[in-house]
Amino acid sequence: MGRVKDGTFGGFSGKVGNVVGASWRDIDYIRSLPARVNDPKTKKQLKQRSRLSVAMNFLGTITPFLRIGFQSQANGRMTAFNAAMSYNMKFAVKEGDQGVGLDYPNVLVSLGSLSSASNVHAEVVEGELRVNWETNAEGNAWFDDMVMLVAHDPAKSVSVYDLNAGKRANKKAGLSLPPDWKGDMIETYLAFKTADGTVVSDSLYTGRYLVC
Repeated sequence: MGRVKDGTFGGFSGKVGNVVGASWRDIDYIRSLPARVNDPKTKKQLKQRSRLSVAMNFLGTITPFLRIGFQSQANGRMTAFNAAMSYNMKFAVKEGDQGVGLDYPNVLVSLGSLSSASNVHAEVVEGELRVNWETNAEGNAWFDDMVMLVAHDPAKSVSVYDLNAGKRANKKAGLSLPPDWKGDMIETYLAFKTADGTVVSDSLYTGRYLVC
């Protein structure tokens, strides 16, 4: 039972309904109790948690990259990382016979209006991801645009990336892979940003490769 101190509008202690009164350092305060959830682990909630976990296992490993790649989607209510989570939860998380998983070819690690590249080819050679493309300065692309690369190892839930792997004009870029990734399959991505880093392209999925 709650108790009112110092009259009707004075201090209040104890519990009345879903309101709790207390005092800390001679300061009286009240707070409401959280609403009860009869079943906090419904099938719908468990599925949503699984989807969040699947997306986080990858995106959480490239947070600094996403701050650049999804900067145009950030606003006062949503961070770049949250925008990346929202997009990929909607378009890249799939459900199948094996449960919930990430559809890596549909993942975006960058989303923007900068022109991308054509005839992109990637391979893993001597512990390095090597990507090349045609040099296109079409649309709003410039030869001094910077290359951004990502490689993700799902088996280890670890990623490596480079936000400044080279220039568009170079027609190629490389990303060194950790030695302990040998024998693992990796997922890879390419994107571009302007020299000042303010505009980015949509990322391109550059394939799945065995590190050897």
